[in-house]
Amino acid sequence: MSAVRALRVPGRHGYAAEFSPYLPGRLACAAAQNYGIAGCGTLLVLDQNESGLQVFRSFDWNDGLFDVTWSENNEHVLVTCSGDGSLQLWDTAKPTGPLQVYKEHTQEWDPTVGSSLCTFTGHESVIYSTIWSPHIPGCFASASGDQTLRVWDVKTAGVRIVIPAHQTEILSCDWCKYNENLVVTGAVDCSLRGWDLRNVRQPVFELLGHTYAIRRVKFSPFHATVLASCSYDFTVRFWNFSKPDPLLETVEHHTEFTCGLDLSLQSPTEVADCSWDETIKIYDPVCLTVPG
Repeated sequence: MSAVRALRVPGRHGYAAEFSPYLPGRLACAAAQNYGIAGCGTLLVLDQNESGLQVFRSFDWNDGLFDVTWSENNEHVLVTCSGDGSLQLWDTAKPTGPLQVYKEHTQEWDPTVGSSLCTFTGHESVIYSTIWSPHIPGCFASASGDQTLRVWDVKTAGVRIVIPAHQTEILSCDWCKYNENLVVTGAVDCSLRGWDLRNVRQPVFELLGHTYAIRRVKFSPFHATVLASCSYDFTVRFWNFSKPDPLLETVEHHTEFTCGLDLSLQSPTEVADCSWDETIKIYDPVCLTVPG
């Protein structure tokens, strides 16, 4: 693995990391005090230079921040979500508070009807993860503590497919960038499962190796059969589900739960992660730098 670019953020425990789709090397990280149990949250926007990672912008919120994503039509805009049930819209060109706060969740996870475009109901427990289909307009998937993966349609404001994907809580899901029918789930049972939405009776692959719950899973934007996962076992693992021995590499450079993970859209080899050990890291795993 190449030299790791790392930043320590004392008193902030990392929950999510996402590369900018616009600016190479720019990374956003959502973090919380006290492991997200109490205290405030911080959105960090980082840039890379010769000496490693540096903070470009830092924004504080009065509750823990648990996820972040970049706008797809403005390189300066991000959205975070927090434990108080609200979404915050931030602008890196304006180093003050959020541009807008959207609050339609009455608590951390329970939705209420407000001025949103659509409200989707049906899950019977906490919803941990959602992902838009990169192929089908208005279609998204969700993973829940009710042990199901569900696929939804904005046009009908209803559920299209319900998959009893695991027998434990499902904490993450992602949609393959190269196959419109393939979604992966990561769960508390330590397994990753791939689902062909045309036939959901059984998974098309199962990846085993993590020793604690899988917190986040991401398909590669550059390799059709490669994905990465991070876990409460402190590791990040890279997989090629088309190979007989699918585990490509295990990265063990954190000392606490590893919650945030992203693969760069700009560089085929660059990966970022963040952990409860108060560090954010960007690196190039060997398996992505060596052909095959």
